[in-house]
Amino acid sequence: MASIKKINTRKFKITVSNGYRPDGRKISRAKTIIVPDSVHSRSISQYVAHEAEEFERIIKSGYCEDSEMTFQEYASRWLERQTKYAPSTLGFYRRSLETVYPYIGNIKLNRLRPIALENLLIELRKRTFRGKTIQETTVQKYLTVVSAVLSDAKRNEILQKNPARMIDLPDTTQKTQAIPSDEEAAEFLNIIADIEDPYKTFYALAIYTGCRRGELCALKWSDFLVDGYEGILTVSRSRSMVPGKGITEGPTKNGKSRTIYMSEDMMSLVRSYCYQKRQEAMDGGFPPSDYLFTNEKGELMHPDTFTKYLRQLYDENGFSREYHLHTLRHYFVSTMLHNGVDKQTVAELAGHGDTSFLKRTYCHPQMQLKQRAANQFTQNVFFGGSCTNAATA
Repeated sequence: MASIKKINTRKFKITVSNGYRPDGRKISRAKTIIVPDSVHSRSISQYVAHEAEEFERIIKSGYCEDSEMTFQEYASRWLERQTKYAPSTLGFYRRSLETVYPYIGNIKLNRLRPIALENLLIELRKRTFRGKTIQETTVQKYLTVVSAVLSDAKRNEILQKNPARMIDLPDTTQKTQAIPSDEEAAEFLNIIADIEDPYKTFYALAIYTGCRRGELCALKWSDFLVDGYEGILTVSRSRSMVPGKGITEGPTKNGKSRTIYMSEDMMSLVRSYCYQKRQEAMDGGFPPSDYLFTNEKGELMHPDTFTKYLRQLYDENGFSREYHLHTLRHYFVSTMLHNGVDKQTVAELAGHGDTSFLKRTYCHPQMQLKQRAANQFTQNVFFGGSCTNAATA
C-alpha cells in the first residue's frame, strides 16, 4: 500500500514499495505531488488518496520499474526473445536497431517522446548509400523496427502509449515492381528447359511454387511426399546470407511451415533431377546429400550463385534489367490472384499471413488485364448502356 507524507498544506510525497531486488534491497518509487488550488481544502485528502492509488497501480503493473531501462537495453532483450523469424529477418532487425542506437539508444523508455523519434528521422534522412541519399521508404523502415520494439513494451504494460505511432510521416513513392507478361514467362520456361541442372530445377520450382530463394536453397528430398505421379512439398526452413554470420539456416520468414501441391509434370522434373544427383554421387564416390541443390561434389551451393546465374540468363535473352530472382515469386502470386484464386489460399501458398500485404506488394496488374478491363468498360458503357441511351434520347 502507498505511504503518504505531508510536506505542507498542498504538497505531499507518495511512496510505493514493489518487492525486493536480488541483493535484498527494497524496490521503492516516490512521487511528489502538489494539489492544485482549484481543489477545495476539504477535498485535499480525497485528491491525494486518489493520486496515491493511481500511482500504486502504475508501479504494480510494471510501468515504472521496467520503463527505467534505456531503449537499447529493452530492444536487445526484445531481439533475444524473437525466435519465430528467419535468421535473415532477425539480421535486418539487428542492423536497423544498431543504426538507431546512437540517436535514441540511451533514452529511457519512459522518457522517449515523439520529438526524439522525429529528430531520429531527420538524422536518418542525412544518411547515404553508395553516394546517394537513402530513400524515405528506407528511413521509415527503421522507424517500423523501432515501433515494433515499443509496441512490445506497450503489450507488456511497460509503456502506456507507443510514441512511434504518434508521428505524422510524409507519403512515400511506391516503386512498381516489373513482372513478366505471360508470353515472357512462357519464353523463360522454354529457355530454362535447355539449361543445366541444378539451375533448371531451381528456377522451375521458383516460378511454379513462388518460394523465396532461401527456402529453395534449404529444400531436402524428405520435404517431398510422393502420391502416385503427383506430390506434396512441405516448405519449413530457409538458408540465407546474414551479414556478419555468413549463411545460416532457420525457419521460414514468418516462422511457419506450408505445403504446396506438386503436379505430375513438376514431380517428373524433380524425379529426373533426383536420379541425376544419385548418379552424380555414385560417380564421385560420395554419399548423396539430403539437400536438393548441391554442386557436382555434393556440397551445398551458395544462394548468390542462383541470383548471379539468373542475371546472366536474363541479359543473354533480352529480358528487362528490372527482373531478378524474386520476380519469379511476384509472377507466381500475381498470376494466382489474376486467375481468381482467393487471397487466403494464395497467402498460404506464398507463406504470408497478411492478405492485404500480399495484394499490395505482389499483385501487379498486367497490361493485358488492363486492356481487357478497358474494353469491357467501353463495351458496357458506350455500346450497351448509358451513352447509347443518352445519344438517342
